[in-house]
Amino acid sequence: MSEPPRFDRGHTDDLMSFLAASPSPYHAVANTAERLEKAGFRQVAETDAWDGSSGGKYVLRGGAIVAWYVPEGAAPHTPFRIVGAHTDSPNLRVKPLPDSGAHGWRQVAVEIYGGPLLNSWLDRDLGLAGRLALRDGTTRLVNVDRPLLRVPQLAIHLDRSVSAEGLKLDKQRHLQPIWGLGDDVRDGDLIAFLEETSGIAAGEVTGWDLMVHSVEAPAYLGRDKELVAGPRMDNLLSVHAGAAALAAVAGSGAGLPCIPVLAAFDHEENGSQSDTGADGPLLGSVLERSVFARGGSYEDRARAFAATVCLSSDTGHAVHPNYAERHDPTHHPRVNGGPILKVNVNNRYATDGSGRAVWAAACEKADVPFQSFVSNNSMPCGTTIGPITAARHGIKTVDIGVAILSMHSARELCGTDDPHLLANSLVAFLEG
Repeated sequence: MSEPPRFDRGHTDDLMSFLAASPSPYHAVANTAERLEKAGFRQVAETDAWDGSSGGKYVLRGGAIVAWYVPEGAAPHTPFRIVGAHTDSPNLRVKPLPDSGAHGWRQVAVEIYGGPLLNSWLDRDLGLAGRLALRDGTTRLVNVDRPLLRVPQLAIHLDRSVSAEGLKLDKQRHLQPIWGLGDDVRDGDLIAFLEETSGIAAGEVTGWDLMVHSVEAPAYLGRDKELVAGPRMDNLLSVHAGAAALAAVAGSGAGLPCIPVLAAFDHEENGSQSDTGADGPLLGSVLERSVFARGGSYEDRARAFAATVCLSSDTGHAVHPNYAERHDPTHHPRVNGGPILKVNVNNRYATDGSGRAVWAAACEKADVPFQSFVSNNSMPCGTTIGPITAARHGIKTVDIGVAILSMHSARELCGTDDPHLLANSLVAFLEG
C-alpha cells in the first residue's frame, strides 16, 4: 500500500475555506460530499438495495453524512475504523413565524439553538443560511452571505452597571435581530425575500430550517500567524479533518485491514436525539447494511462490531491564559501542541485505558504529538457523541479532538498547526 499524503499548513488554508462555505449543517454535508466525490466516492440512497462492491460510498440524510470505503476483497466480518464528528454549532435559528418587529424596526424571530455564548452574537454582521423545503417535496440550500441582520447591544449610557455587574441577556427579549425599518410588519416577508434571493417562485417554500451566521471570514491571527480565528470550529474542524483523512486513505491503495468510515452527525449540541443525530439509528443502519451487502450474516455483523473502534473527534478546551484556575492544575493543553485525548472517569467522555493505547499508537505512527485533557474536579464536564456511540452500538470509542479557545462563541480560536496534526493522526488511525 502506498503512503497517503501527509497534511501540512495547506490543510489549514483549506479548513478556512470549508468553514466559510459551510454556514449550516446542510452546507457542511454538501461540501463534504463534494470533496468525497472528487476522491471517487459515490452517493448511495437509503431507499435502494445496496450491493457489496468495493470502493467509496456515502449516505446523506439532512445535516448528517456517513461515508465509508470498502477495500477490494473485504470479508463480511471486516471491522470498521470510524471517525465520528458533528456538523451543528450553537447559534440563533429562525422560528416558524419569523416576521416580527417593534417601534419602527423590522426584526426576525429567532430561537436559541444549543448553548451559544450569547454575547458573542451581539453587534456582529450576520447572514442567514440553511435549507428551504419546496412544495414539490425537494429542498434547496440558501445562503445570504452578506450583512443582513444584527443583534444590537444596549448602549452603556442606558445600562451603567454593565461593566461592573456583567451583561445580563434575556433569551427571548434581547436576542431578536433587526433587518430593516418599517411599521408594517407582514407575515411572509422573510420567506418571500429568500425566495426572491434564491430564484424560487413566490409561494413555493412551505418549510425551512434557517439559522444566522457571522459573515466575517476566517483569518490567520497573531504576530506570526500561528493562530486561526473563525466560526463553527466546534465541530467542522473535525468534519473537515475526517473527510480529508478518509479521502487520503481511500486513495492510498488496497490492502487495508479495516473499513474506514466518517460519520458526521447533526444535533450534537442539543443531545443527539434525532434521526440524524448520533443517538439515532443512522450509523448502525449503515454499518449493518454494509456487512449484509457483502453477503454477511448477523454473526459477521457481531464479529465486525466487536473489533470496531471509533474516534469521537470534537474540540476541547485549551488552557486559557486569563482563567487558568478553571482548568485542572496538571492538565493544560496548549494550542499547536497536537490533538488532545479527552478523559472523564464518569463517562462524559468514552476513553478508557485500552482506547488510549489505540490513540497513542495512531499518533506514534503518524509522528504526531498529543496531549491529555481532563476537567477540573470542581467544574462540570461537557460531553460528546463518544459515550452515545459506545453505548448505542457496543463499539469501543475514544474521545479526542483539537484544543481551542472561545468554544461556542460565534468566532472561535485554534492553533494553525493543530488541524493538520489532527488530520495526519486520523489517517494513521483509519489505516488500522
